[in-house]
Amino acid sequence: MSYEHILVERSGEFITITMNRPQRRNALSRAHMQELISAFGQAGESDALGIVLAGNGPVFSAGHDFADVADASLPEVRSLLRTCTDLMTLMQQVPQPVVAKVHGLATAAGCQLVATADLAVASENAGFAAPGGNGGWFCHTPMVAIARNIGRKRAAEMAMSGDVIDARTALDWGLVNRVVPIPQLDSATTDLLERVTRGSSDSKGIGKQALYAQIDLDQPKAYDYAVEVMAATSQLPDAREGMRAFLEKRKPQWLRGRTS
Repeated sequence: MSYEHILVERSGEFITITMNRPQRRNALSRAHMQELISAFGQAGESDALGIVLAGNGPVFSAGHDFADVADASLPEVRSLLRTCTDLMTLMQQVPQPVVAKVHGLATAAGCQLVATADLAVASENAGFAAPGGNGGWFCHTPMVAIARNIGRKRAAEMAMSGDVIDARTALDWGLVNRVVPIPQLDSATTDLLERVTRGSSDSKGIGKQALYAQIDLDQPKAYDYAVEVMAATSQLPDAREGMRAFLEKRKPQWLRGRTS
């Protein structure tokens, strides 16, 4: 499928979805987000084991495209934000691990993309911000994802100040998993994706979705949910194969997935 605002490339077991509006700093217009939804949906239904989200040009993403918002009506803006929410939700619903590969700035809904991805690798020149706090349109929806990564006090600081935090601060706060020199960004992203896609992909897909389902429940409800999922998945062929392989001291043979 051809796209106007993104590029999609399959390399071996992984799919890379690249935002490709460098002239607009990869701002998330409605059309751009709809293409991302289409690409993530197709990738999620494919036999790929992992997905990378990247951006072309000097920045990762500057967030919502104000050209879509400045003169829009309330219903139009609400619909736009619902489209963005659909994108963020889909990124966590697809069974594959999603890794954001971040360079330059990731601001507002661009930072939301990073926070929504399962994992994130940033170059040393990356910066992250929710700049609405020092403007006229507070970053309400981006903070849903960002606050779930970094906690209330740090989220309040980011949201209210609008200041950019650097990559090392983002690592310390839990917004990204790795910070690497710029020349190592591609290899570090691939390395992380290779490590998190080892094992049964069927088991991992269920595990990813169950993680998001239980993480905001109170502890007793989380355990009740996790017990049922873990008990049910013990009956899967890959679960049985993994246990037998361990007991028999051999490498497992997954129905779909990587052994190393």
